[in-house]
Amino acid sequence: MAYRWTNDLTHDDVTPQGAFLNRRQIMAGMAGLGLGSLAGGAQAQDALEPNSWEDVTSYNNYYEFGTGKDDPADNAHLLTTSPWSVTIDGMVDRPGEYDFKDIMAEMTVEERIYRFRCVEAWSMVVPWNGFELADLLAMAGVQDSAKYVAFETLYRPSEMPGTAYRVLDWPYREGLRLDEAMNPLTLMATGIFGKDLPNQNGAPLRLVVPWKYGFKSIKSIVRITLSDQEPPTSWNMSNGREYGFYSNVNPQVSHPRWSQATERRIGGGLFAKRQPTLMFNGYEDEVASLYDGMDLGKFY
Repeated sequence: MAYRWTNDLTHDDVTPQGAFLNRRQIMAGMAGLGLGSLAGGAQAQDALEPNSWEDVTSYNNYYEFGTGKDDPADNAHLLTTSPWSVTIDGMVDRPGEYDFKDIMAEMTVEERIYRFRCVEAWSMVVPWNGFELADLLAMAGVQDSAKYVAFETLYRPSEMPGTAYRVLDWPYREGLRLDEAMNPLTLMATGIFGKDLPNQNGAPLRLVVPWKYGFKSIKSIVRITLSDQEPPTSWNMSNGREYGFYSNVNPQVSHPRWSQATERRIGGGLFAKRQPTLMFNGYEDEVASLYDGMDLGKFY
């Protein structure tokens, strides 16, 4: 197994496995204690008591399985992940339905230790296993006229009870500019902590774009479409004022309802001191050139 793009991170920086698998329980606990919004101020967060191990091993955020704090972990076992295929279409030379096993037979899986920054102002460090998105796109043959890559999550109401509620316009959609998609940092993850992805974390195949807020890293992908037009994305369609297409991590640009200047590291306990958020989540050297000449203040 190869090891690349770990930047300055090591396994000592990795968020504990239990805290990562169920990272949102801590945030839910804040709301349950009556201390304001999930992304409330540092003073309120610092006053909280830590959740128990049981609390933080029973929750994850995957709205297709419900918005309650325990819903994804309770319901994601309903998801059938084998067999699985990904349709790749649009501006490609070899459009078609690609079987997940056939994809994996062609890919070199490696470990990437990445920072992960949520739009809600919490963060972690995760050891992902996967392969570069560019390698998957090469299988389909990207045409010269393509400029964007669109993604869709599985929509299967019989196995996804959360889709009965119009939290978003299902299926979940995301997108990248082609040069962002082809960047070596952009990963198609198939595992975490050396194990297959749990269902609630986006099994069997999800996107990881470490310099963007976490909602860009779409889970359980079933379709990838190459286009010359900017694709619609779910949170942007739901609330364009708060969730832009680019969604790059930028501590200088606040969310309309909270600051993004600092973050709280999951796994450090509820009394952990907030730390400054890094531009592009710490990957400025690798990706800043993608946005030369553009007003980063408009990219929320």
